[in-house]
Amino acid sequence: MSSTLLPVGPAMGVAMAVLVVVAVAVSAVARLGHGRGVVTAALRAVAQLAAVALVLAAVVEVEPLTAAFVLVMTATATVTAGRRMTRDGSWRWAVVPVASGPVLVVTVLLAVGVLPPTPLAVIAVAGILIGGAMTSSALAGRRALDELAARRGEVEAALSIGLLPRDAALEIARPQATTALIPVLDQTRTVGLVVLPGAFVGMLIGGAEPIQAGAVQLFVLVALLAVEAIAVALTIELVARGVIVRP
Repeated sequence: MSSTLLPVGPAMGVAMAVLVVVAVAVSAVARLGHGRGVVTAALRAVAQLAAVALVLAAVVEVEPLTAAFVLVMTATATVTAGRRMTRDGSWRWAVVPVASGPVLVVTVLLAVGVLPPTPLAVIAVAGILIGGAMTSSALAGRRALDELAARRGEVEAALSIGLLPRDAALEIARPQATTALIPVLDQTRTVGLVVLPGAFVGMLIGGAEPIQAGAVQLFVLVALLAVEAIAVALTIELVARGVIVRP
């Protein structure tokens, strides 16, 4: 069934190359400014997925390597999210929102026996959750810092009437920063109607029953909601307290 859905071969390679060219062309014509980024992202994806496939083959055979692999994912997500927020050295604090939610959720799921303690299961779930935390942290941090920069006068006005720096920053930054939750909320609301997520489709292709696949996908979406809510809340707090800043 998998070969019928997406046959792996030269045709797939040609199709992906054409799609990259289309994305670059649209970026250039519409002046989106990300033509080079599209090419770089595509090439990195090819190299990284090839490397990850080889590494996973080794990791699943040696359980202690699971923690090391998850740490690499967390570090990469921290750099990505942090650098999206700021070029200041404070970007390193992005590790707090990126790691806190996934660590908490995975630990609880392992403790109650919902998540099997196998390398592949832990890496798969941790990767999904870390990816969600990375995206929501980056969006929340950028929007919070943008608002504080654009509305500096309002922050100063709030300080002048007696608000503490943290409270003044929260009043200005929080409304926009919380919109970082919109993507995961929309994905959850429209699942099955608009979106058929990867976990659901992958399990169906692998031969699972639709009800089982749906239950697993629901579990992933709910876990993502929790993780991304934690990530956004922590990011806003770090920005409001002046821990994550821009030069």
